Amino acid sequence: MNPAMRPLAILGPTGTGKSQLALEVAERLGATVGAEVVNADAMQLYRGMDIGTAKVPVEQRRGIPHHQLDVLDVTQTATVARYQAAAAADVDAIAARGAVPLIVGGSMLYVQSLLDDWTFPATDPQVRARWERRLAQVGAGGLHAELARRDPAAAAAILPTDGRRTVRALEVGELTGKPGSGRTHREAVRRLGAAHRRSALGRRYHRLGLRHNAFG
Repeated sequence: MNPAMRPLAILGPTGTGKSQLALEVAERLGATVGAEVVNADAMQLYRGMDIGTAKVPVEQRRGIPHHQLDVLDVTQTATVARYQAAAAADVDAIAARGAVPLIVGGSMLYVQSLLDDWTFPATDPQVRARWERRLAQVGAGGLHAELARRDPAAAAAILPTDGRRTVRALEVGELTGKPGSGRTHREAVRRLGAAHRRSALGRRYHRLGLRHNAFG
């Protein structure tokens, strides 16, 4: 990829002005190479989910192309694997057109699926059931200790109390035969964080009808 076309990720919690900042950055880049926005907010994937998601209306997008907005019906289930494939294709296509991909959002697992080279191996119900039985026998801490012996890197990323994720990590390790967290870092992506003081965030959440702590 041309270094000038390296993606720029604009990240932060709801209400910090990421979308507005992305529009301003895109307009500045438009004078030279151009830019297009790739949404990384899980709720904005849904058609009709406009209130409370801070989705930028079409008429306010200043003619800047936006991708991964309104791509699912509310009856469909959003998955990280589907998003990763579709959004990565958008990023590649934008760069191929000679523009800068702007990855904008706050759904961190979705963001990480683009910024890190995550893989999503298939599940095996029998393998998972076996590890779930083991979880019932030894508890979350005991199973986490077993994961630590098999895959220290994966165990380090999971809380000892999180039995569900520990089961999944053991399942993936058994299915792939590969230790590790299942991702490699995409160093080429530039990152820009959007933030407000906590008191200001509280006021913005209140205007949106959201609880201040709804997003962690």
